Amino acid sequence: MDKYESLAFDTALSTLVAVLVYVLLKVSVDGYRQWRARAKVLIVGSGPVGLTAALIAARSRKVQRLVLVEERSRTALLARPQQIALDPSSVRFLLQLGVDFDNMEGCWQNEHFFTKVGVFQEYLLSMLEQKRQQQVDIRIQLGTKFTEEYLKKIPTSDLPRVIVVCDGSCGGSSSVLGITSDYIVESCNAYGANAAIERADQRQVPTPEIRAHSLYFDLSAYGMEFASATKEVHSLQPSALKPGSHLKIYGTFRNRYMALACPVSDSKVVKFLRHTPNSSIMKNIFHQSFNAYKTDIEPRVNDLTIHLLQCSRRLFEIMLSHRRVTAAYIEGDNVVVTIEGEAARVLNFDTGCGVNFGLKGLESLEEFIYKMATAVDQNDVFEALSQKIRHAKQLAEDFRLNGLTVTMFQ
Repeated sequence: MDKYESLAFDTALSTLVAVLVYVLLKVSVDGYRQWRARAKVLIVGSGPVGLTAALIAARSRKVQRLVLVEERSRTALLARPQQIALDPSSVRFLLQLGVDFDNMEGCWQNEHFFTKVGVFQEYLLSMLEQKRQQQVDIRIQLGTKFTEEYLKKIPTSDLPRVIVVCDGSCGGSSSVLGITSDYIVESCNAYGANAAIERADQRQVPTPEIRAHSLYFDLSAYGMEFASATKEVHSLQPSALKPGSHLKIYGTFRNRYMALACPVSDSKVVKFLRHTPNSSIMKNIFHQSFNAYKTDIEPRVNDLTIHLLQCSRRLFEIMLSHRRVTAAYIEGDNVVVTIEGEAARVLNFDTGCGVNFGLKGLESLEEFIYKMATAVDQNDVFEALSQKIRHAKQLAEDFRLNGLTVTMFQ
């Protein structure tokens, strides 16, 4: 090898070493930067979805400061008696977040966990307060309403990087942030009706739900021939749905709720119940259904308590409303917003399992926070937003096609 070849070899080797050192140094610096990266997060609303979002953020190790804003006081928040039913998917998700169901008042049935909203919220609040004691910067502001004035009072240096809106279907936080309230409304290919009965003398303890399937109702007393109605073939969309009506009884003994649903159908009975002006028909159906399927230890609805039963006047089409915009970027403030729970998507039909729909939207929240904390430029921000939006759209589409099958028809 002559001196020129030797010089070229030394130069190439030196260049290769320099490139390797640069690459290793850059990887190390980028890795260290990502490890150190933290984002300030603001969560609006402390219902089951908002508190779960706060728990996800607190456990993500990518939050510099977590602020939780809730309009209601702690007393009002924890006194909520409504019952929620966590399905197996939600139970698994919450177990991964460290929720210990053995230490929460409630009951199990078929891998579903039933508890009161106030109990669930109190448990999650206690978990957040424990995180705060472990030197995680968590600020819980109960009795504080999220308004334009609230935002203006935040110093520029303390503005959150991520805002998670979980203030329910009636909340106004999205409009405060300048996000359009336009909704897409789609049919779930089913009809339904709801009923509720409140009896102050009954217990307010978590109670498993009751389901009954393929029900047909004798409406001959109202001029509808029962025999012919049961022979009609129902048009099913999707085809996986079973014919007939499906009943669910849920809630505590004190606050009992009922949901009645059936697939879209052109049968005479369904048409009759869709358009009848006689409001007593649905009340009679719910009355008879409750007495037929209630638990043995709770009292029947009789002539003295029938006035406590409130219900839909007739069958209505079950519709899903979901926001056109579920995630947005506020460019001037360099803030991203994601809208979760009933603030993002809501059903006009209560199945008693609404919280599960909201929790599914949170499955992509930790990754979203991570990407926002480590984003280098706007391309990274927009990629994170696009992924979050795709998840929200897929969630709405999946529920529209299959949600009622899982919550009502199985």
